[in-house]
Amino acid sequence: MKDKIFGVLQRVGRSFMLPIALLPVAGLLLGIGSSFTNQTMLEAYGLTGVIHPGTIPYTVLDIMNQCGSVVFNNLALLFAMGVAIGMAKKEKEVAALSGAIAYLVMNTAISAMIGAAGGVEAMAPNTTTSMLGITTLQMGVFGGIIVGLGVAALHNRFYKTQLPQVLSFFGGTRFVPIVSTAVYLLVGIAMFYVWPVVQTGISMLGNLVISSGYAGTFIYGLIERALIPFGLHHVFYMPFWQTAVGGSAIIDGVTVQGAQNIFFAELASKTVTEFSVDATRFMAGKFPLMIFGLPGAALAMYRTARPEKRKAVAGLLLSAALTSMITGITEPLEFTFLFVAPLMYAVHCVYAGLAYMLMHILNVCVGMTFSGGLIDLTLFGILQGNDKTHWIWVVVVGAVYFVVYYLTFSAMIVRMDLKTPGREADGEEAKLYTRSDFKEKTGIGPDGAASSGGDAVSAAILRGLGGKANVSDVDCCATRLRVTVVDSAKVDDALLKQSGASGVVHKGNGIQVIYGPQVAVIKSNLVDFMETHAADALSAAPAPAAPAAPAARPAAPAKAAVSEVLGAHMAGTVVPMAEVQDEAFASCALGDGVAIEPAEGKLYAPADAMVDNLFDTHHAVSLVTSTGAELLLHVGIDTVKLGGRHFTAHVQNGQKVKKGDLLISFDREAIQAEGYLCTTPLIVCNTDDYSAVKPLASGSVQPGQDLLQLDGGAQA
Repeated sequence: MKDKIFGVLQRVGRSFMLPIALLPVAGLLLGIGSSFTNQTMLEAYGLTGVIHPGTIPYTVLDIMNQCGSVVFNNLALLFAMGVAIGMAKKEKEVAALSGAIAYLVMNTAISAMIGAAGGVEAMAPNTTTSMLGITTLQMGVFGGIIVGLGVAALHNRFYKTQLPQVLSFFGGTRFVPIVSTAVYLLVGIAMFYVWPVVQTGISMLGNLVISSGYAGTFIYGLIERALIPFGLHHVFYMPFWQTAVGGSAIIDGVTVQGAQNIFFAELASKTVTEFSVDATRFMAGKFPLMIFGLPGAALAMYRTARPEKRKAVAGLLLSAALTSMITGITEPLEFTFLFVAPLMYAVHCVYAGLAYMLMHILNVCVGMTFSGGLIDLTLFGILQGNDKTHWIWVVVVGAVYFVVYYLTFSAMIVRMDLKTPGREADGEEAKLYTRSDFKEKTGIGPDGAASSGGDAVSAAILRGLGGKANVSDVDCCATRLRVTVVDSAKVDDALLKQSGASGVVHKGNGIQVIYGPQVAVIKSNLVDFMETHAADALSAAPAPAAPAAPAARPAAPAKAAVSEVLGAHMAGTVVPMAEVQDEAFASCALGDGVAIEPAEGKLYAPADAMVDNLFDTHHAVSLVTSTGAELLLHVGIDTVKLGGRHFTAHVQNGQKVKKGDLLISFDREAIQAEGYLCTTPLIVCNTDDYSAVKPLASGSVQPGQDLLQLDGGAQA
């Protein structure tokens, strides 16, 4: 039960990453725009003569300010869509649309109930707000999260719903926004009665947190760091940043809830002269850690490395330290000593709690978008002026933290003989790959483009995860690939590290593979790869000690395979497998066969067979012939990326077909117009059962014409 709860929380946490990922850009616009339109700021830097209302620079900056503010003002809607996308299993774009519709419907229903109850005047003070012009309850991002989670559940349940023939147009994905609208109309009515009670509870919890003082700030910082290895820190800090748990404030006559919302509302205001420490207490503690503390730990690891290995580890530690300092992405360093010695990470968590408490005590009022690097410190601390933020204390405390981290970690590494980078046994490679190391190994560079070798990395990852059948869900956060597996015992950590990972976290069936900032590209490549024939072949490959035939397939013949002649699967021109423009096909990794460049958009059965697997996207089908040949017919190259567009299936799983029966029709011109080749291989997946697989035709062929000879193999 605990593992299932962890898995759900992990999925919820990573679903937050999409709307959170918008914050740095919005924060940049708001930080620059508000800084240089604030009268106090302009007077402090002597810019009033150049930048003032009516000038072009002021107008541009004011536009930036408002464009940044609109993101923070509508975070609830963005969370409704983002959480729905993150939690949906398939057809994520439909989930996003349904989330937006459901959010609007819910708040409109609440608005109608407020009107029926006598309007805003009849409601308790500060319990209502305006969202997209709709008068509604002050729910903050909780409203968006409620919608996102609910819509995702409805989407996963109903996106394949089949309705009666007369209503069939409204079935499938079209049914999701319909049912979401109906459900959230009722939810909106219910929330009118339920949310005021919840709101009272949240306010009481917020008052308790605020009254906890410095001790509460210490505990917050400690817990936030302690949850990093489990990937649940987003779930923990989000209520503090975005709801009344993190406090409430009235800014320019508007009630604002949540620490981050309060800070950015104060940032956007042209009248605020000092930011609120009650809000920034949940953010400012990251700056001493990320800019100063962890680089001190990196220096300790470098100085304690074996002399002959210092040169080798210098680059990777420097790269990780700079990443932490500038961007606030700390996991490459944190996970280095987390896996070497958890005690080091425990000390790090205590230091984190102290950093948050010290920033609170010293009245440091620097906020952030999502991480505490130099970029955020400059935008939201230095540029705002020391009078508004007291940012200078970050440098003072940070300098002390650099020394403390260096001395502490140096002593622990030496006295406990910890195998940090550069202290490994001879022959072992130091981990934490630099960007150039990762690019050389995987072909994925800083531009995020994957080379032709990207599938090899995805294949290694999938093998390390135990094969496609062992993977039930894949996603990522800023630095980690987050996977839910069926059986965690099948996960091979060593193989995952060979793919470029700096560490692997196990928690029940939740697996987190740490790759660094490039993980979004790695995740996208892996998801695409898992939809291909190559992924199916990997997952179907039996373990060396336990070869077993798939239960759904006919039992393998006790004697040698029976010779058989397969007919052409379409009209067109024969293409040898070695000339197919796909490495997996051309190398015969899946089996031998032959391909056809189609002259028309029709795929036929090459023999009497049973449909073993019709792919969801209808671009491929596997067959088992009456004599036991296992065939894969794949229309086009990389056409899985079309998501089923331009393909129509004429068969279904388990159906028996005759040679020449139409299996799939497709729009050849439309596929080619989208940039995909239509070359269609016919692959004999159990090639090893035959003594030879020989093409019988070349040039132009017609459907049913003899194409491939399968010679029966010798008896085993």
